[in-house]
Amino acid sequence: MMKSSHTETQSQPLNIESVKSKDFLWLNIRDLPYFRSLLRAVEAQFYQDIDLTAPTLDLGCGEGHFADLTFDRKIQMGLDPSRESLQEARMRQAYYLLAEADAGRMPYPDGYFASVFSNSVLEHIPHVEQVLSETARVLKPDALFVFCVPNHRFNDFLSIAMFLDKLRLTALAKLYRTFFTYISRHRHMDSPETWKSRLEQAGFVVEKWWHYFPPNALAMLEWGHYFGLPSLIMHKLTGRWILVREYWNLMPVYRWLQPYAKAVASDDGVCTFYIARRIG
Repeated sequence: MMKSSHTETQSQPLNIESVKSKDFLWLNIRDLPYFRSLLRAVEAQFYQDIDLTAPTLDLGCGEGHFADLTFDRKIQMGLDPSRESLQEARMRQAYYLLAEADAGRMPYPDGYFASVFSNSVLEHIPHVEQVLSETARVLKPDALFVFCVPNHRFNDFLSIAMFLDKLRLTALAKLYRTFFTYISRHRHMDSPETWKSRLEQAGFVVEKWWHYFPPNALAMLEWGHYFGLPSLIMHKLTGRWILVREYWNLMPVYRWLQPYAKAVASDDGVCTFYIARRIG
């Protein structure tokens, strides 16, 4: 049940206080740096109430970690341009098939998929308009396209930049925001109006969208990029983000993150979730 406002694109889901049988925060912090775990845990909860009809495409599947933990079934196809990521995805066995390809030139016939999802991927793609057009091409008429991205408020609410703004060090604040955009590899941090326009041009109609991940959660993610440096070194040396996956090692971080890991709509959220439909 969704709560609608005065336009078709400004709707918000009811709070999801629990997920049926999975604790997505716990599942993620066993494998990923905590800042990625937090965001992925929130996003995974939203998918539990969305019916993604098979065959489904995971656009930008990466190493397959998100699909493996989020869904109770294998996804028909995962697509990603990174051969290294796809090698890990094969080991996870979360997909029936995998394809190494640019999402702007997908190797699939017209109308092949009954649903597509893309989790925190489109913001990194320079030629996103081409990707949206290709996504529309490979979807059946009336099929769902579900995705989430950071929005136009993401950089505004970075805690270090806000602190510098308060000190009237605006040039340093701007430099920091540029730096964080670079390390996050963000190409698009846009408003719902911009995404709605892109989607309509590609052949979609937006059925629902909502903001999520408020500024206090963003601060956890932001600082995690720096506190997570030991995990990065560990990954380079061992191929694993988390060396000790035991309860005693992870529980303090788990308890710390729990208050921020609820999948709720937030008026000041810095990310946006979209449910669009291919125009028939």
